[in-house]
Amino acid sequence: MLAVVVFAGILAGRVPSVDAAGAYTVVDFGALPEGTSHVIRGLNIAGHVVGGGGGSALGARGARAFLVTANALEIIEGLPGTDWSAAFAISDAGAVVGSSNTRTAIRAFRWTRAGTEDLGALSGDVSSQAFGINARHEVVGSSSGPHGRQAVKWTAGGRIEALGVLFPGDSSQALAINDGGAVVGASGTPLVTRAFLWTSAGAMRELPTLPGYRSSEAVTVNNRGEIAGWSARDAESRAVLWTLTGPQSLGTLPGGNSSRALSLNDRGEVVGTSASAAGSRAFIWTAGRGMQDLNDLIPRQSVFVVTRAVAINNRGLILAIAQDDDGPGHHDHEAPVRVVLLVPLP
Repeated sequence: MLAVVVFAGILAGRVPSVDAAGAYTVVDFGALPEGTSHVIRGLNIAGHVVGGGGGSALGARGARAFLVTANALEIIEGLPGTDWSAAFAISDAGAVVGSSNTRTAIRAFRWTRAGTEDLGALSGDVSSQAFGINARHEVVGSSSGPHGRQAVKWTAGGRIEALGVLFPGDSSQALAINDGGAVVGASGTPLVTRAFLWTSAGAMRELPTLPGYRSSEAVTVNNRGEIAGWSARDAESRAVLWTLTGPQSLGTLPGGNSSRALSLNDRGEVVGTSASAAGSRAFIWTAGRGMQDLNDLIPRQSVFVVTRAVAINNRGLILAIAQDDDGPGHHDHEAPVRVVLLVPLP
């Protein structure tokens, strides 16, 4: 499935020659099995990729979390007795976090070479999920049970802490944590969610939405304290960057009607997806250049459209989802889904 040999060359610094018009060289991991378009989720500084948990990629065994390094594609089984597992994030040291279905409940796990740890849930809850991890191996996610779902943080030692809920909401989940321990996520009701920031120095606080927008979600935070996500109203959304000066709309690509930021690195580069009637396109946003279509920054001979950039690391490598392209005006939304790694040229 994955171009591991080519991938190994990229990580070793052996960049293939490409069309001079491109700002990135493209590593095509190949087509994903049917039903697995959302399984690629995490990227660390070494370029290692994690995902899994979508569709039936492993047949009767059920889907499993996986880790792609320069040497191999490795399956992460999850907790004992599981029938599926999914990985959501990977630390720069290689620790992986995700969720595992134990047939009685979904449980958050933290995986290292030493083994897989059940992170547990809050007292009285039965289920949990883990979505983010930092350099100190602190993990964030959610715990759920009879009284609903609440954002939580696990320490490196495995102690769980409830982070609260924004009033008047009844649920919350934490999606990312930076190396300083700042946590971001969303809290609210089934109808309206609001982005939050939590720090150890204070309680959970709401991040302001863009003017005129009703809902918001914060999905990533970097080590400078910048936060990215989106604000939404009805069927429309806008990618947002929160800084000390407040929320900033990142706009859309030309012709777009919605956008969402999905990842942010310590250089302030934001990636995500921008949608229009013609389909979705992946973007990169920087303070100097604004929002750019990543399809304009890859070799012209590419035969696919990059639709969603899901992660960017501090080296500028971008993990993205693409679809085969039938030409202008003929983009097939049912075309095979591909995983690509965009590597910036020197």
